[in-house]
Amino acid sequence: MSNGEPTIETRGRIAILTLDHPPANTLSVTALSGLEGRLARIEQDRAIDAIVITGAGDQYFSAGDDLEMFRNADRAGARELARLLAAAVARVARFRGLTVAAINGYCLGAGLEFALACDVRICEEHAQLGLPEARVGLLPCGGGTQRLPWLVGEGWAKRMILCGEHVDAETAQRIRLVEEVVPRGGAFDAAMALTERAARQSPRAVAASKRLIDGTRLSALETGHARESEAFAALFETNDPNEGVSAFFDKRDPVWTRPS
Repeated sequence: MSNGEPTIETRGRIAILTLDHPPANTLSVTALSGLEGRLARIEQDRAIDAIVITGAGDQYFSAGDDLEMFRNADRAGARELARLLAAAVARVARFRGLTVAAINGYCLGAGLEFALACDVRICEEHAQLGLPEARVGLLPCGGGTQRLPWLVGEGWAKRMILCGEHVDAETAQRIRLVEEVVPRGGAFDAAMALTERAARQSPRAVAASKRLIDGTRLSALETGHARESEAFAALFETNDPNEGVSAFFDKRDPVWTRPS
């Protein structure tokens, strides 16, 4: 049985990171605590040229953070959780080679933020994607408010973040959130085929090209991401996160406080 930590295996020159925390592949404190270090070791392994990220099973890529982490959390605890997530996502974004998200089902919250940090996203036709944090009194703290607008524009980013709107696979491809839609069960094979192709290229040329494509965008994203993390922590000075998470588990509508 999974202990909630993502698994990492290698096939040739490709590392495969599988989010594995049934039933919805949520990201726990345990999962996040060691993930940045494990990704750092992949970066240092010069035998690895590409990464595929996927979810265990056939229903969920990841439903995001385990909301149990936020029960009665305070600002300091929230800041630490945001730091853990940000560090792991940054490792994915800054990996020198190709990174591909094989989205094999629901891809929500922090799960989508990991996918956004990848170079390419391939999703299956039944997938649903979203950043629903505001429904439970939270906000995306893994770069979602920064990366999503770069890909889909402010309008769709605001629909997904401010309105909690999920998008299906067809819509995700139309708004350029994903690059390819494949039949159910096909995302992993498609991602492996693409990364195997990238692994045949010159590693130096790939790394240099990726740095040029990303350009100054990463610097701007990192500045915005720091503000995002602080805004996330600041929410815990209010009762909204506790109310939102409690309402989620109680299966009721939250009662929000109004800004004065």
